[in-house]
Amino acid sequence: MIRALITGGAGFIGSHLAEQLLRSGFQVTIIDNLSTGRLDNIKHLVAQPHFRYAVEDIRNIHVIDRLVSECDIIFHLAAAVGVRNIIERPINTIEVNIGGTEMILQTASRYRRRVLIASTSEVYGKGVKFPFCEDDDTLSGPTARSRWSYAASKAIDEFLAFAYHAEIGLPVTLFRLFNTVGPRQLGQYGMVVPRFVRWALANETIQVYGDGRQRRCFANVYDVVGAIQALAACDATIGELYNIGSDEEISIMDLATRIRDRADSASDIQLVPYDQAYAQPGFEDFRRRVPSIEKIGAAIGWQPSTPLDDTIDQIIAHIQSQMLSAQP
Repeated sequence: MIRALITGGAGFIGSHLAEQLLRSGFQVTIIDNLSTGRLDNIKHLVAQPHFRYAVEDIRNIHVIDRLVSECDIIFHLAAAVGVRNIIERPINTIEVNIGGTEMILQTASRYRRRVLIASTSEVYGKGVKFPFCEDDDTLSGPTARSRWSYAASKAIDEFLAFAYHAEIGLPVTLFRLFNTVGPRQLGQYGMVVPRFVRWALANETIQVYGDGRQRRCFANVYDVVGAIQALAACDATIGELYNIGSDEEISIMDLATRIRDRADSASDIQLVPYDQAYAQPGFEDFRRRVPSIEKIGAAIGWQPSTPLDDTIDQIIAHIQSQMLSAQP
């Protein structure tokens, strides 16, 4: 039985990955400090015999050394997440992302463990060549804008991982996640789809930041964790970097309209300027973000298979269930 360690395993994507690996016969251990992860995300897994968890920071060397020594493969997903969280807590963003990844790589090298590291499409920054390819140049904004601290810290994570692979042969695979959505994702850290769904279900005004013409691609979390597991199963992906995401684009205004329609909602849609949406300075947006998924398709035959409407319906059903269970 393969023993997997998932950092950030009580988070949105981490908890779905834990489920996926358990279904595939893995023994799964997660570590999460619950800064953005939640025990509710994993409470249905706790009774399973091949699952265990630790509530701790991955920078605790004593805990992480023991957990890494007892695993065969590490899925490093722990990071500061969410646009609002990043802008409001830039020190935490930089320290957690860089310090946490450094700790994982150092410990993995001590025990020669296979590591898969989650990076982000934010690394592409203000790229103007579409779709984004893994070997494209990157263009970040000014350092005075904390919006870019996340992209810069995750880029350092990538440099570190490639350095450990090049210098000491550590078996590392990196993947850049584009907008990933699905059940259990929270809207409180700036994630747009669950925020829109909650407003729509409550018939409240759906607030679209900016002019609504910015375009994104939204991948279903079940497709994404399948891609992560497949990358782990393929030795040819060691030392490589892959985009994971949908290549189906939609404007944020059209997304709001579609969610309102599928929720059968009477909500109005209102444009909100960025300076009103974010009280803290430092926010900067980009107009378009779309991945090339040719490389991952060639490596493991993966492509997203869940239509956006189906994903929206999954999120609506999940949030409706939460709202019902919260009623007295």
